[in-house]
Amino acid sequence: HADIRRLLMEQKVAVEGSIALLTYCSQLVDQQLISDDPQASQRLTLLLELLTPIAKSWPSEYTLEANKHAIQILGGYGYTREYPVERLYRDNRLNPIHEGSHGIHGLDLLGRKVNLAGGVTLAIFEEEMQPALEAAAGSEPLAAMREALANIWQLTKQTVETVNQEADTVARLSSATPFLDAFGHVVIAWLWLRQALIADEALQKGAQADADFYEGKVAACQFFYRYHLPQAAEKLRYVASLDRTVLETQASWYTGQ
Repeated sequence: HADIRRLLMEQKVAVEGSIALLTYCSQLVDQQLISDDPQASQRLTLLLELLTPIAKSWPSEYTLEANKHAIQILGGYGYTREYPVERLYRDNRLNPIHEGSHGIHGLDLLGRKVNLAGGVTLAIFEEEMQPALEAAAGSEPLAAMREALANIWQLTKQTVETVNQEADTVARLSSATPFLDAFGHVVIAWLWLRQALIADEALQKGAQADADFYEGKVAACQFFYRYHLPQAAEKLRYVASLDRTVLETQASWYTGQ
């Protein structure tokens, strides 16, 4: 069934994207521990500062969605205790709430982390992305994704610049959560591109035993770029608009009194 295939792919991009993010951050921590170069250690610290709110929030939010899709695939049975996905959903629902709620991580990212050390955190992350962008430029199946990632990264930086010009702190951070979601999508898109590059190279070399695994990686990357990344771009444009609709809402509009 086509929609079941879509729900399975939704789970794949969220779960495997989250694993890639958390594994990457764990690698940065390991590099910190063994580094004897103060400058390199400081660079790793700043990169982790930027990625920590993403690592805590994106998997919490979007693998919860994956859990929801698992229930949907099973239909009414998925909502009963006959299958474990019902319990897993209840357990996972806590993740966007504790360890700093989703909204708090948004405030942390847009209010502090993107501007640490004069905004050098964004420059460091851009350096990290460069190898994948350069490699994808030479790969015909992945060149379009490279262009999409480069474009949305420019939009991300422009959004930060626009928001930073707003003097009113409340207005500046009122859309911090949409920014958190969008920035997380950019990070995950980069990590998916890294995976797709490795998979494409293996396929080009004629990998047979793991061909299904590699083809699945490339397909998941394509799905994320074609379906999810454009949504992130729309959120960034919304954040940059500094829309005041939420701020100007009156309590009586909710209660009718």
